[in-house]
Amino acid sequence: MAALFLYVTPRPLLMDVLIWILLVVATVACVVLIVWQKKIGKMLKNELKIIDLMKDHNVQNDFLLKALRIATWHLDVKTKQAVYDYDYRIRTNDWIYSAKDDLGKINESVQLLHEQDAPRVAQSLRDLCEGKTESYHEEYRVKIPNTKNFYWEESYATVAERGEDGLPTLVVGTSKCIDDRKAMEKALMEARYRAEESDRLKTAFLANMSHEVRTPLNAIVGFTSVLPDVTDPDERKMLLDLINENTQKLLTIVDDVVSISKVESGKEELVLSDFDLSVALNEVVDIFMPKVQSGVTLSTQFAVPSLTITADRSRLVDVVRHLVSNAVKFTTQGSVVVGFDAPENGLLHIWVRDTGKGIAPEHHEKIFERFFKVDEFIPGAGLGLSTSRTLAYSMNGSIVVDSALGEGSTFIFEIPI
Repeated sequence: MAALFLYVTPRPLLMDVLIWILLVVATVACVVLIVWQKKIGKMLKNELKIIDLMKDHNVQNDFLLKALRIATWHLDVKTKQAVYDYDYRIRTNDWIYSAKDDLGKINESVQLLHEQDAPRVAQSLRDLCEGKTESYHEEYRVKIPNTKNFYWEESYATVAERGEDGLPTLVVGTSKCIDDRKAMEKALMEARYRAEESDRLKTAFLANMSHEVRTPLNAIVGFTSVLPDVTDPDERKMLLDLINENTQKLLTIVDDVVSISKVESGKEELVLSDFDLSVALNEVVDIFMPKVQSGVTLSTQFAVPSLTITADRSRLVDVVRHLVSNAVKFTTQGSVVVGFDAPENGLLHIWVRDTGKGIAPEHHEKIFERFFKVDEFIPGAGLGLSTSRTLAYSMNGSIVVDSALGEGSTFIFEIPI
């Protein structure tokens, strides 16, 4: 077309050259434009991919924050203004400082913390904002307004932006309520303490047991070895009585230990039956009647002549037997009385009252500990009252003592029926 145009319309040669140059430049410009548009298209595609990735990344971050129940926040170092970005902390009935609450100045926020934690947290944030540290990690208690309660929180923070001078200008951080973890840590510490205490008590128990068992056992072995050489009937009878007495002591210790072990291991269940309480208590009194000291009376005092109850008869008798044994042992004059009151609100009170030497108030709880003895000169292993309380607890009952030095003692065994 151009050739035809040039042929039909004659022009100078210079004009022809200019026209061809313009055509070449236009063609090159079109090619460059097409290449540039393709390059721009590729860049736009890459940017769209990046935007899609960022969207996915934000969704993932949002999901992680929700799953971990974390709040994110940022702190403007210049204005000291703290703002929550997201808050997915777990909520309870107690108030938790949340994103909808204006954090305000960081110094004001720190005042919401427990007085023991606030100075430490404030110093850590100050060091981070001044560039003295690169990161921050603190656990602290946050006050719940209008109450005396606190909840535990854990925070991490780091520098996100710095100024031209290299000092921080923006700090970002996370916070999380850690009440559950603190409760678990407390439970683990208590379990560890109980385990250590149990180990200590086991060691002390074995040491005491070896001593308490060795004493009657040595007497039995010693008197038995002497017995064949004794020909005098009275002396032999005395030795046999001593051997029998120490045998009974040894048997009592073993029975008490076995009884405590069975109850505490939970292997021995309650065996409930209907029985007459008056008959059961009279049987215990009959056992100890020959053992009371001269000048001491052993009697009963029942609210009603006969009372049928449903309970574990064997354990109930064991508890009363230990209480009566203890009363008879420490009463040198006066009386020992075993009785019960009329049941009230489903509870029955069985008591053993004596006019013995009494117990000082500071020992009222200690006497129920294993191997504890108020008077070391009185025979016994110190297991009777401990066994009684253990058996009482196994029956959902309890034992308390009312006593004073020189005024005797009253042990009250309370049991639901």
